[in-house]
Amino acid sequence: MSNILKTAILGASGYTGVECVRLILGHPNLELTALSAHSRAGEVFGEVFPSYAGMDLPRLQKWDEINWDDIDVAFACLPHGASQDTIAQILPRVGTVIDLSADFRLRDPKVYESTYGRSHDATDILKDAVYGLTEFARDKLPGAKLVACPGCYPTAALLTLIPAAQSGLIDLDDIIIDAKSGATGAGRKATLGLSFTELAEGAQAYGVGTHRHAPEIDQILQRVSGQAMQVSFTPHLLPMNRGEIVTIYAKLAKGQSAKSVRQAYAERYADEPFVHVEAKGVVPQTRHVRGSNHCRIGIFSDRRADRVILIGVIDNLVKGSSGQAVQNLNVVMGWDETTGLGHSALFP
Repeated sequence: MSNILKTAILGASGYTGVECVRLILGHPNLELTALSAHSRAGEVFGEVFPSYAGMDLPRLQKWDEINWDDIDVAFACLPHGASQDTIAQILPRVGTVIDLSADFRLRDPKVYESTYGRSHDATDILKDAVYGLTEFARDKLPGAKLVACPGCYPTAALLTLIPAAQSGLIDLDDIIIDAKSGATGAGRKATLGLSFTELAEGAQAYGVGTHRHAPEIDQILQRVSGQAMQVSFTPHLLPMNRGEIVTIYAKLAKGQSAKSVRQAYAERYADEPFVHVEAKGVVPQTRHVRGSNHCRIGIFSDRRADRVILIGVIDNLVKGSSGQAVQNLNVVMGWDETTGLGHSALFP
């Protein structure tokens, strides 16, 4: 295998697929070789997305028209269900698959079935998938064949929660996650609720008490803490294109304070290239990470002395999806983790 990996994107016409195109074009070790989009097969990518007009990009095609024996790495940006079916067929022929869907995140097929309403039909490869929350998966990622990228909400929530859960700084029986995302988090589809008139000038909660990302958050927090638990999680849709913020309310463990939590986070993330702990009193904002692979975390005292407030922000399409996928591939291949991800946040 050469130093330049021939790269394919499954589902290249969706938001995460297009974001993968943008990032891969700036990656020195990746060559964009194939793009699939079932409903747009045969079309020129630059005509579907005029911002890429004039670039020498592969024509969109159906996934089964691609010669997978020529592909070194595939980024799967497909809906859940479709992803597992396709990956099961291409995985034996491809060096590495980075899956951005939900199909290989949950370890228990029964939990997957109850969460997503269909059986998991690729359990033979599910057991070998690496859950790719990069900052907490570096020991498992090198050489991985299949990487399951976390959902955008779990990425923001887990980066903001894991150090406290792992170190016993908070009571794991009392965690409330108030999460808000831009409209791209709902995917690129024509639905009434995502139309401008329905979305603009308002905010709405959805999946209240039932959202499918909650079991994913539970699974990882249980793994790092060794304690069975469930979080309270409510997502909201905001009238903006991209960005995500989680405000997390937790009860402090005995003897802990916001100051001790902030110190623990500063130590844990001191050497992380993409996760940053804000100074005391600084409130993270989604516009400070927009378009970048960065996560910013703020830690605050609650007006109730026994509680702490944790705030995390990411760009849901980059750190919450395609950027994290590229970051994972960098670790899989033993490259510098920041390769192709040096973008600073967009301003304004």
